[in-house]
Amino acid sequence: MGWHACRVRQTKILGGQKVIKVIKTDVEYEKALREVETLIDWDPPLGTEDGDRLELLTFLVSKYEEECFPLEMPEPIEAIRFRMEQQGLTHRDLIPYIGSRSKVSEVLRGKRPLSLKMIRALNKELGIPAEVLLREEGASISAEALEIDWNKLPINEMAKRQWFQNFRGSPTEAKEHAEELVPAFFSHMKPGEIGQALCRQNVRSASSMDNYALLAWQAKVLHIALAGPIPVKYVHGTVTQDFLREVVRLSYFEQGPRLALEFLEKSGIPMVILRHLPKTYLDGAAMLLPDGTPVVALTLRYDRLDNFWFCLCHELAHIALHLENGNKDCFFDDLDFRGDEFEEEADKMASNALIPPQTWENAAVRHHHSHHSVRDFADRLRICPALVAGRIRRENNNYRILSRMLGHGEVGKHFPEATAV
Repeated sequence: MGWHACRVRQTKILGGQKVIKVIKTDVEYEKALREVETLIDWDPPLGTEDGDRLELLTFLVSKYEEECFPLEMPEPIEAIRFRMEQQGLTHRDLIPYIGSRSKVSEVLRGKRPLSLKMIRALNKELGIPAEVLLREEGASISAEALEIDWNKLPINEMAKRQWFQNFRGSPTEAKEHAEELVPAFFSHMKPGEIGQALCRQNVRSASSMDNYALLAWQAKVLHIALAGPIPVKYVHGTVTQDFLREVVRLSYFEQGPRLALEFLEKSGIPMVILRHLPKTYLDGAAMLLPDGTPVVALTLRYDRLDNFWFCLCHELAHIALHLENGNKDCFFDDLDFRGDEFEEEADKMASNALIPPQTWENAAVRHHHSHHSVRDFADRLRICPALVAGRIRRENNNYRILSRMLGHGEVGKHFPEATAV
């Protein structure tokens, strides 16, 4: 009850009048209100018993009303019209803050929502409170929202993929309202992360990645990871070489990719399958949620079994070797490119998990590349033949052999909802 916030020491008024107490109920409020009205009619001067009593009762009534009957925040359009009336402004005077004459008309008729750009201008130039324009008590326009160049984000592609929640307009309309849609899209990212886009990220790529597209893809991955139910909390140190080998054993089964997703989730690691955006050249990524939970994300840029299992193990290796040790917050990987020392460490751990080095060193299949020998070796290890074929192709730098054993198109079919165009 609101009276807790305005507790006042009981005060006894001289002249035999009743003790004034903190107002706790509607009945007490109505009674005090009637007495205030009576005293106002008498108009007693301050300093007298009745004048002091009126002052104290008025204070208690107002505090009770603040707590129990808060005033509703005015509608943004009402606030704009009120300011126009106050300052004698016309529709034409609003053009510098809202845009064209037609936009001003549409906004004032409630036909066009306010964009963040409009809100910022109306707040700064006309002094309309941000919390009124944003319809959120205590809201403000953050400095971070001022720093990012929204126009550099792939707004069209994001709108086509329906990445903006509750927005079903055209890509052109999305670009028009970018400054309104984008902050909500990035709401789950860590404070300051938007303004400092890639300062703690390790990018492995032979091409020049579009940093804004990369940031948008990362934000969508985090959205998906946060929205999905993870049955257990991740325990630091879970991902080890033995853990990776358990994951690799799932490749032996036809439903292996789906089993891997379930296995990771039951280990407290969200796994997200999300197509890459143009100009990102991504195979996968490893990153952290705000609470420190690791996330593995794969794009299936190459829909092949060998690529899926190597990339999955590579990202898990980043968790074990780097994310848990505070080395960077995100790793983005184009596996067609040779990486730095972090990437080489992850490559080695992933390769050793897929096929133990001591087993591979003496394997006859390294020199006899028939389909039969590949399947026989894979069966003995109880792993997918695509892993063996992929290793042979990489070691020999010959990407024309064993191509039919790589499992083309055998991963995406397990995740149609995540890979559809």
